Parts: sequence; structure tokens; C-alpha cells
Amino acid sequence: MQFIRPITVRVIRVLADWHTYHGWVWIDAYELNAAGEAVRRRTLFLMPAGARRLAQPDRPAGASLQQGGRGRRLRPVGAR
Repeated sequence: MQFIRPITVRVIRVLADWHTYHGWVWIDAYELNAAGEAVRRRTLFLMPAGARRLAQPDRPAGASLQQGGRGRRLRPVGAR
């Protein structure tokens, strides 16, 4: 069992050239902590239909976005 609890990630890119089953994708992402800071880089195999986009969190004054803010934050469906 890979995930006992849901994780929040910032997607870096979808690895479209990695062939997989229909409806599934490989992604490169940063795992985020509760403060929204990247704590680990991960390559994940997921079903996009089972993930959801989160609203952008408020950032402290002076905080900069890594990767130009182009990432998407996803969490598995059913996550709290």
C-alpha cells in the first residue's frame, strides 16, 4: 500500500512519453507539507480522474513561487 494518507503535490510535468494503461499517467511532482512548501520530489503513477485540483493557498508576503508557479496541486479523491 503506497499511500496510507493522502498527499498534496505540485505537479512539475506529466511524463507523456512513459507508456502506461489507459486512463493512467506518470507525473513528476513535489510533495508539499502543511505550509505548502516542497519537501520531496516524487515520480507518481496516478489516475487523473482520481485527483482533484486545490485552490491556490495564500502565500506570505515576499514568498516566491518555484517553477514560475506553473505547477498544479493535486490530491487523491476522497482525501480530507
